[in-house]
Amino acid sequence: MLLLPLNVSAQSLQLQQLNAQAWMVQGESALGTAANRNNISNAAFVVTSEGVLVFDALGSPALAEELIAAIGRITPQPIRKLVLSHYHADHVYGLQAFKALGAEVIAHEQGRTYLYSETAALRLQASREQLKPWINEQTRLVPADRWIAGPLTLTLGGLDFQIMPVGPSHTPEDLVVYVPQLKLLLAGDLVFRGRIPFVGQADSGRWIVALDRLLGFDAELIVPGHGPLSTTARADLQLTRDYLAYLRQTMGAAAREMEPFDEAYARTDWSRFEKLPLFGAANRINAYNTYLLMEQARP
Repeated sequence: MLLLPLNVSAQSLQLQQLNAQAWMVQGESALGTAANRNNISNAAFVVTSEGVLVFDALGSPALAEELIAAIGRITPQPIRKLVLSHYHADHVYGLQAFKALGAEVIAHEQGRTYLYSETAALRLQASREQLKPWINEQTRLVPADRWIAGPLTLTLGGLDFQIMPVGPSHTPEDLVVYVPQLKLLLAGDLVFRGRIPFVGQADSGRWIVALDRLLGFDAELIVPGHGPLSTTARADLQLTRDYLAYLRQTMGAAAREMEPFDEAYARTDWSRFEKLPLFGAANRINAYNTYLLMEQARP
């Protein structure tokens, strides 16, 4: 894989060429901070003879502008489309830079619920304080130009971009993009490669169903929402699926037996996952949220 440094900063993005038409940038396996410019998620783009399609907008306007500059060094074609996987902050705070270019932003209509919520406004305000100067008073939440409710196929430069809703899973508004001619799947946060997923309030049961759907694609390359490019598609989809299933199995059993969470968590064997990045930061809250979810589902 070809790595192209985009500037001399230690925090600079690195452009990774996937094939003759597709590239990605990979965020750090870390929590978002001012030091890393909230550079913790991935983005990808595909160049065609009729323009560029970008998948996700990164975690700050500065990162998005850096990505736009890199795309300009690859091709003179304009950025025509930006497909948003979901409305989490580390994927959307760069949107305004793409909107300024005139790119059409496409997202699932369920994203509007979060976009206009008090939670999103409070998160943005906290980010302005915690991630300054990269997130500041000029950073804003950007609505999509095109809200979709079902599958959509865009054809650009001879390539078919199959945009598919796969939520509610990681979020209610999850979208993935599959490009069959390239056997390329842009998976967003349905796939976390080489690190513990952030489960949050996700519907993990439906997330597993969505991963089963993705396992049906003839993908050779997967760009996950976090972590390095996957060239072992089935194994990497399976790892995320297995982690979610294990959470549901272990915490579900504890909830059914009305075992206190702290006791259940302490006795659970986490050895398969505990060496993955962000295990310490994410696993306990993932387990607790799953425990609550399974407790609510208890008859």
